[in-house]
Amino acid sequence: MAIANISAFKSQLQGGARPNQFSVEVSFPSGVANVWTAVAPLQASFLVHAASIPPSSVAPANAPYRGRDVYLAGERTFPPWTISVYNTETFSLRNAFESWSEAINSNTDNTGITAPSQYQADLAVVQYDRNNLALKSYKFVDAFPLDVGPIELEYSKNNVIESFQVTFAYQYWVSNTTGSSGVGIALSTPLGI
Repeated sequence: MAIANISAFKSQLQGGARPNQFSVEVSFPSGVANVWTAVAPLQASFLVHAASIPPSSVAPANAPYRGRDVYLAGERTFPPWTISVYNTETFSLRNAFESWSEAINSNTDNTGITAPSQYQADLAVVQYDRNNLALKSYKFVDAFPLDVGPIELEYSKNNVIESFQVTFAYQYWVSNTTGSSGVGIALSTPLGI
């Protein structure tokens, strides 16, 4: 049994990763290139103020046997990924995400880009330590926006910056410690991708 004291706890915690030390890297696909998407990647690295490290989920495959379910490992699942974005008075990131969504399916005539290579792009989230060194990185492969969320407006909201969420679907994620080759993505650059 481990010795329960503060020194032992601190030696295991080893500094503790901080949830506010991160950046999100957003790239836009070639099929939606415009004035908004040209500036959006740089702005996103500053204005995405909330995100998450993705879950690692394997769904169970059940085999009923004599009135009980026997659970076996099933297929890996990748739930949608959501980011929260500060809005500026230029609405530049909002316009970029709306343009991306509009390119996939037009608001007015139900048409849009059909080639995945034209509307999907890779995204990334990188966790840093207090010295701005990358600790862990995740790349979301072939992502596209499912939902560009609302911006709530209210007379009583003082001293706050507008914010909205964007939810993405993606094919799968890899990290600097996972991937089909077992190598994953490197942390030699801030992007890691």
